[in-house]
Amino acid sequence: MPDLVIKNARIFIGGALQPAEIAVDNGIISKIGKIIGTEEFNRVIDAKGALVLPGAIDVHVHFRDPGMTRKEDWYTGSCAAAAGGVTTVIDHPNTIPPTIDADSFRRKKKEAKKAIIDYGINAGVTQNLKFLKNLWELGATAFGEIFMAESTGSLNINDRTLGEALAVIGDLGAAACIHAEDEETIKQSVRVLKGKPEPENYSKARPALSERIAVEKAIKLGGNTKLHFCHISAGESLEIIRKTKTKNRNVTCEVAPHHLFLFTKDWKRLGTLGKMNPPLRNYQSQQSLWAGLGDGTIDIIASDHAPHLEPEKETDIWSAPAGVPGVETLMPLMLMAVKRNLITLKRLIEVTATSPARRFDLRKGVLAPGYDADVIIAGDAQEIRKEKMHSKAGWTPYNGMEGIFPKITISRGDVVFEDGEIVAKRGRGRFIPGKGLITESDED
Repeated sequence: MPDLVIKNARIFIGGALQPAEIAVDNGIISKIGKIIGTEEFNRVIDAKGALVLPGAIDVHVHFRDPGMTRKEDWYTGSCAAAAGGVTTVIDHPNTIPPTIDADSFRRKKKEAKKAIIDYGINAGVTQNLKFLKNLWELGATAFGEIFMAESTGSLNINDRTLGEALAVIGDLGAAACIHAEDEETIKQSVRVLKGKPEPENYSKARPALSERIAVEKAIKLGGNTKLHFCHISAGESLEIIRKTKTKNRNVTCEVAPHHLFLFTKDWKRLGTLGKMNPPLRNYQSQQSLWAGLGDGTIDIIASDHAPHLEPEKETDIWSAPAGVPGVETLMPLMLMAVKRNLITLKRLIEVTATSPARRFDLRKGVLAPGYDADVIIAGDAQEIRKEKMHSKAGWTPYNGMEGIFPKITISRGDVVFEDGEIVAKRGRGRFIPGKGLITESDED
């Protein structure tokens, strides 16, 4: 008998919301229909007419584990994800140690066994070109963030190393995830602004020009390598990507919620809590990102969940660590954006589920037979409150804003979050290896 049936759901099929029921066997969707049947099931969930969506795939998180677990770890980070309707994450390499060789990859994979949802692990790129093939064969999802300028973790590389790395990654058939900021442009700006304490100067210190230059460089150096640009923040660089995509389908990009829902006026409210790389942009850039979501230039929404403790951030703007928590609020904010007609439901599903799965070769992201039963049952709109967040960071830049949180989050057929509570066992998450995996064992 099926393990689970979701009845009285409304799902998006054929361009419209339609009533449906979903049957799950062994963690896989086995059937979708208006009426599944009358046989018995292990569990029946009555969605009561609620919107039912594929679980979100957040391809850009920093769970800080190993090395910085006072900020986050795989258990707390995955609980935050599940509470926000994210059922799969891909963790990036700037931990301690950074994920740049076999030993550090295996260590992170071991720590990740605390997760309650599924996960992939990206490998870092430094002066470690000789290890890239090995990391790919160990199951790395992709390579990156590849930092073109200094950021959290000091993994930045120069243009020569970037070009050499992209050639190796291209030969492997892997994707390169690029943090596009130009180091020299930033250095020139910082020289002028470093003595000025006002937080809004940080946006000027890492200007939109630095992102545009870096995007142009990466595209030129990338050749036919699959390039995925992380957290694009500026209209100028988005326009370059838009033009490039007309002739190069190997290029994709993502946007983070903090660049969609926050802009430079929020420096006054957030102060140093609002520091991230790339930084808050002006209103015009924010609106260009919404336009890019609508016209398909932006492929993915990813949180760039980068938790730091509030006391760490409460210092001067130049000393504060860069990054904000966001994995738990990604889907709630975007579902509210659908309600407010800022984005269509069709596009929301594409950029949070279908496109991430396609870009990173995951058997997820679609409500259809044969796919993992990763499902969100949407709840009601509510105020985002920092005291309700599950991240160790203990705060959110969206405090006081509205979001539509899930009532129930299901990962591979298991209910992991229900009615405001985490109900999953620590460690039920599963490692999802990349396409290059050669061997996998419990020792890895």
